[in-house]
Amino acid sequence: MPLSFCIVDDDAAARRMLQHIIEDSGLGEVAGTAECGQDGVRLILSECPDIVLMDLLMPDQDGIETIISLQAQGCRSKFVMISQIENSDMVGRAYRSGIEFFIRKPINKIEVEAVLYKVNERYAINRYLDEIKSSLGKLERLQFGLPQVQISKRSVREIIQPILMNMGMVSESGSRDIITMMELAATHSNRGSLPPLKELYQMAAASYKTVPAEAAKEVKAIEQRLRRALSAGLTNLASIGLTDYGNPKFEYYAPLYFDFEEVRLKMREIEQGRDSGKVKVNIKKFLQVLHLELLDGIGR
Repeated sequence: MPLSFCIVDDDAAARRMLQHIIEDSGLGEVAGTAECGQDGVRLILSECPDIVLMDLLMPDQDGIETIISLQAQGCRSKFVMISQIENSDMVGRAYRSGIEFFIRKPINKIEVEAVLYKVNERYAINRYLDEIKSSLGKLERLQFGLPQVQISKRSVREIIQPILMNMGMVSESGSRDIITMMELAATHSNRGSLPPLKELYQMAAASYKTVPAEAAKEVKAIEQRLRRALSAGLTNLASIGLTDYGNPKFEYYAPLYFDFEEVRLKMREIEQGRDSGKVKVNIKKFLQVLHLELLDGIGR
C-alpha cells in the first residue's frame, strides 16, 4: 500500500513541484496540500497522512509550532521540514519537535527523492520491526506455556478521537466536550443506551465546574461549542464530497452522522460561495451514532 503525503507550504510553486516529485517517482500519493499552518492542521487531522512535508516559515505560524500543535492533538504522522534557513538553533528546535529530515530550498529533485526514499525506508523498517516483536512475543508465550496476554481495551478517547479526526473537527473546542460526554456515557449505569442530552450536558458541566451556578452556565456553553464543532465537521465532509463524491470518508460519515439533506445543502452553499446560516446539525443523532460506535469499539 503506497504511503500518503500532505504538503504544507505557502509557496504554490513549491507545493506543485513536491507533489510532482512524490507522484512521478512512485514514492506515494499526495492526499492534500495547504498554504498555511492553520489550514495544514485541519488538513492533516482530516487526512491522517503517513508523511507530512512542512515548510518552516509561514505567514500565520511557523512549521515547528504547527508540528507541536498536531502532535498535541494526537497526530502520528512523520514530518520532513522544508527550509532555506540553516541556522543551527532553528534546525535543533525542528529536530526536537520530532522531524525526520530536512529538505533545503530551493527545492532540488534529486535531494527530495533521496530524503523521501530514506523516510519511506525508515517507515517500512519500523513497521516490520513492530511485526517481528509481536510475533516473537506470541512464540515465546507458546514455547513456555505462558498465558496469552490480553490486548488491553482501547480507551474512550482512543476510539472517539480518530472518528472526530476523520470528520475534520478534532481541533474544535467542542470535541473535548464530545469526548467527555462519551466517557461519561460509557460509565453510565445503563450502558446500552445514551442518556438524554440534557443529562449529558449537566454531567459534563459538573465535571468542569464544581460551583453549581457556574455549572448551570456551562451547560449552555457546551451546547454552543457542540453546534460549532458539528458545523465544522459537516462543512468539512461537504467539501470532501464536492471534491470526490466517492471518497470513503464522505460516503461513510456524511449520511451516518448527519442528515444528508443538510449535507447536500451545505455542498450547494460551498459550490455557490455563500453561507446562508440555515444549515442545521442534529446533535442528538450525532451523539447517538457516536455512542453506538463507541460500544462497538469497546466490545472489540
